Amino acid sequence: PWHISRFHPDYKLLNLPATDEKKIKRAREIGFEEGLFFVYTGNIWGDEGENTFCPNCKKLIIKRFGFKVSEINLIKDGCKFCSFKISGIF
Repeated sequence: PWHISRFHPDYKLLNLPATDEKKIKRAREIGFEEGLFFVYTGNIWGDEGENTFCPNCKKLIIKRFGFKVSEINLIKDGCKFCSFKISGIF
């Protein structure tokens, strides 16, 4: 997995601008283009990059909002829709 977090001004760095969301989303696209299966965006609330999608059928397998998981579409260690093996401990 590759996690790309957006900088946002906080504490002693209030004078710096937040990272442009378009740049974070483009970095995620590049990760997929280069063959990574799981690329996530951080600090963009509600972005689809919070979720996990099956690398095979592209369907949503883990839905998140912030730190909360609201949907899991796994059966044992595979995608519920196409049975593609998803590595991890669930």
